[in-house]
Amino acid sequence: MQSKIRLEHVVSFSDAIFAFSITFMAVTIQIPNLPENLTQAQVIQNLIGKLGPRFAIYVISFFVIAAYWISYHQIFNHIVDSHVVIVWLNLLFLFFITIIPFAVDLQIDYGLYQVIFILYALVLTAAGASLTLIWLHAMKSRLLDKTMNQTDIQSILLESIVLPSVFVISIFVSIVDLEIAYYFWMVIIPAKVVLRWKYPH
Repeated sequence: MQSKIRLEHVVSFSDAIFAFSITFMAVTIQIPNLPENLTQAQVIQNLIGKLGPRFAIYVISFFVIAAYWISYHQIFNHIVDSHVVIVWLNLLFLFFITIIPFAVDLQIDYGLYQVIFILYALVLTAAGASLTLIWLHAMKSRLLDKTMNQTDIQSILLESIVLPSVFVISIFVSIVDLEIAYYFWMVIIPAKVVLRWKYPH
């Protein structure tokens, strides 16, 4: 009999990776070197000008990872058994989660270039797509909680698609305006609200 990795170990390991990614992302924010003998107003102006954009990227990325963490648990709360394919898809998902801090670092240093935004959005899209694949495989392999009805299953599937869909669309938005592409990610919030209203669970 082939041994399986217990589901609770898979989830515990994933939580640790999420925590590591957020922590590592935070330490990539470097405090700018300021000239000496500045007035308080000049210090504030320099911090806002140099640290502000970096902190904004961190805040956006923190909430993106948080959104994926929530989606991850929404999915695994309804998966009742482990499976070798699930484990490997989970590792693929976590790989992209660990790449996010690297993408954030690139954004901080080279955020004005569209190719960097596209790379960042592709990493986030790949993470979401792999999470959706986990849910699809769990459906196919009958690993879901038997108490779930078809509406609940469809609701979670649609929610898992929202994040990567928004990131893919933002790539095309960035062709028109790079700054608007970042703000476009806020579409995630009303999209999730609408799904929760349509499919309450």
